[in-house]
Amino acid sequence: MQATFLLIVLLALSAVGYYLGHHRSLAVSGGRISHLHSLPTYYGFYTVLWCGIPALVLFALWMALQGTLITHLVISGLPADIQALPSTELHLFLNNIQNMVSGNIVSGDITETMNNAAAHYKSLHSISGLLLTVLMLVLAIGGILWARKNIVPERRARNIVEKTVTVMLVLCSTVAIFTTLGIILSVLFESIRFFQQVPITDFIFGVNWSPQTAMREDQVGSSGAFGAIPLFVGTMLISMIAMTVAVPIGLMAAIYLSEYASSTVRAIAKPLLEILAGIPTVVYGFFAALTVAPFIRDLGDSVGLQVASESALAAGLVMGIMIIPFVSSLSDDVINAVPQSLRDGAYGLGATRSETIRQVIIPAALPGIVGGVLLAVSRAIGETMIVVMAAGLASNLTMNPLEAVTTVTVQIVTLLTGDQEFDSAKTLAAFALGLMLFTVTLVLNIIALSFVRKYREQYE
Repeated sequence: MQATFLLIVLLALSAVGYYLGHHRSLAVSGGRISHLHSLPTYYGFYTVLWCGIPALVLFALWMALQGTLITHLVISGLPADIQALPSTELHLFLNNIQNMVSGNIVSGDITETMNNAAAHYKSLHSISGLLLTVLMLVLAIGGILWARKNIVPERRARNIVEKTVTVMLVLCSTVAIFTTLGIILSVLFESIRFFQQVPITDFIFGVNWSPQTAMREDQVGSSGAFGAIPLFVGTMLISMIAMTVAVPIGLMAAIYLSEYASSTVRAIAKPLLEILAGIPTVVYGFFAALTVAPFIRDLGDSVGLQVASESALAAGLVMGIMIIPFVSSLSDDVINAVPQSLRDGAYGLGATRSETIRQVIIPAALPGIVGGVLLAVSRAIGETMIVVMAAGLASNLTMNPLEAVTTVTVQIVTLLTGDQEFDSAKTLAAFALGLMLFTVTLVLNIIALSFVRKYREQYE
């Protein structure tokens, strides 16, 4: 709550700083904007930067270091026998203190030492908040006064503001890059630990997946089986079924909405179609488990086919329905972006509307369509809830859509559910699966990017 209050106050001070900087620039120029190096707006933003950036840097550093510093001060104030406790017990003691301060449940009995430590912790937290408030206000107000004092007609405010914004954009891009790199490295390191226990050839080419470890050595599968081929096949099977449904329907819907439908029909049909993208996946899972799967099973029984109660076909069909808006919406936008001159040229040569769509519009829009399909494939590969509820958890190595299968994402969730030991092969297998999923997605992106570049050069 205090952090939100400080940010609101800083925002208000920035607004005041903008007004003062803008007003100061007009004053020093005698009301003649032509005498200023930059527009008055830039002088206002120049003041805002001096007001906000130092205070925000202080706020970020303070919030990052505050918890660690207060914890060390609280530990130093504890009796010697408490400080001598093992690290796990000391962490539990500190956790109880934090729970007492926040009003949560405390494990064990509350002692006098805990009460004193909680009071000390609360006092230090209050002092820290007060100091942060004072220092942020001093920096913000001081920055406003400093910037206002240095506003002169020769001040290159536009250059300073634009360079600062450029640096901020670069920093944001760097954060995104390092975040991606951190995710990749964390998954890679844990996967290496897994492959030190399970040979990578057994993982990639093994056909049995049973990561559960038995309680006794004489039980079957006590060492676990980590062959991921059934998971890859199940993921591919369900994704293929989903794309078989989503791509034709989505693309045909996009062509109709962009080339054939009237403006009234388009204004009604497109929002209704895009509602499918906003339905929670758990609702699709219920629909698949309670409606689609029983329907497919009854239909199979009527023609003499044996259909499992949980099947890849049910999950793929419902997943395909869910993905239709990803294909249709993006394809519709791309088709509408094709220049009208291409259509007019085709009509001028005597082509019909269908011939124009097939031979001109679709080829010209193909890079964007491929991008939409790629997004849909990524969505299908990463779906979990529908597969859990409609296809089950059985790791069957089969290409029969009428049988139960599972996918990589479902097994990742299953392996990381509940209390886990991150030294066991069972838990580390989830990171290996994640690494393989990342690799496959990267390969798909590279292939799609090369395809898009090839056709983009042809039509630009």
